[in-house]
Amino acid sequence: MIHFKDFLLCILLTMLFSGCAKRDKNISGKYSFYILSKGNKELIITTDSLKGGVLKPENEGVLLDGADMDRDIIVKDGFIYHLNRKTAQCSKSVLSTDSLTIDGQLLIDGFSLENYSWVGKDSLLLVGLNSNKYNQVTYRLLNVKNMNLLREGNLPIPKPSGKFKSISVGFTKIKGQSIFLGYTYHFPVNTSDYSTSDTMYVSRLSYPDMRLLGTDKDSRSTYPGGLNAVQNYSFTDEQGDYYFMTCPGIALGNRPDLPTAIFRIKANDLHLDKSYFFNISDSKIANHAYGMWNLGNNEVVIRSERKDLFTGLGDHYSAAHFEFYVLNLKTKTISKLNLPLDKGTRRECVMVKDGIAYIAVNSSKEGNYIWLYNIKTKSLKKGLQLAGDTDFILRIDQMK
Repeated sequence: MIHFKDFLLCILLTMLFSGCAKRDKNISGKYSFYILSKGNKELIITTDSLKGGVLKPENEGVLLDGADMDRDIIVKDGFIYHLNRKTAQCSKSVLSTDSLTIDGQLLIDGFSLENYSWVGKDSLLLVGLNSNKYNQVTYRLLNVKNMNLLREGNLPIPKPSGKFKSISVGFTKIKGQSIFLGYTYHFPVNTSDYSTSDTMYVSRLSYPDMRLLGTDKDSRSTYPGGLNAVQNYSFTDEQGDYYFMTCPGIALGNRPDLPTAIFRIKANDLHLDKSYFFNISDSKIANHAYGMWNLGNNEVVIRSERKDLFTGLGDHYSAAHFEFYVLNLKTKTISKLNLPLDKGTRRECVMVKDGIAYIAVNSSKEGNYIWLYNIKTKSLKKGLQLAGDTDFILRIDQMK
């Protein structure tokens, strides 16, 4: 016969282990979301499925320390990498039951991250600028398994001169024995604002010894490649051709007189393909865009602003005004996705897997959902809801 105290103990143990099992499942989820709450707290929450259900970050998320973390994270194989701009510590972390636990650290002093590339299973190339003047392109090559520095140095990219005071590197692409860097220069407009050169540059360097081999220029658009630790702007297609988007809109280049456009470097070429130019702002979209994700078979999805629905940079983030479009890069046809207006200036909000594009939409009217776009059938349906205290889904990543 089971005594009453034993019965209570059994119940307590059952509740404890079921709670732990639920938490463990949450931590080891296949997908992660970086959430900004309505109280301006930042959290990470994980899940095994994006196709339905409801998640509330205040109940199931891991609260982050805003002094240590930001949305410019790199997620790979269950680890989260982040360079703290204040402490210069590059951390490798894992999600534990109630916090982000550091698994390794490396001091990267005097370095401001612009973009990254994986050059091997455990080798991570960080390209950025000197953090005191932002006028020198530099790099760090890390072994993330042991979190140690393999190589570092300055890259032979000309420093800004004349009215130009800083530089930005929008993409780094390694192709065989070459590395391509897309960049441009900036000049101050006043004490709190800047603008951008009307010219973008694509330099080719030898890899891994980093010698400058040549530079292509193009003044049809500017600010190539965005910042890929915040949002994706480039990819390599099935044929090995490399595509990247330029970002002259007010939220990045601040040269709205120039169009957002897509450029290409062909698989077997060592130069920018001057014959290819997809002018987004001069199409029926007629706006600037931020973010581009590959759907396969010459198609991409982009996220475009609506200049008639915001007043300026002050409400660019908070106003729901973003639309999603599917573009065919070969035929240059454009189709608008029937999604609610989205908010949040720059977000890593699209993930493509097994023929489905999972699109995170922050809707002021319909809530925060993951929408499922079937690439083959062109159909859309609602999936997982991020509810409760969720204000913005800042990014979606595949954890494993």
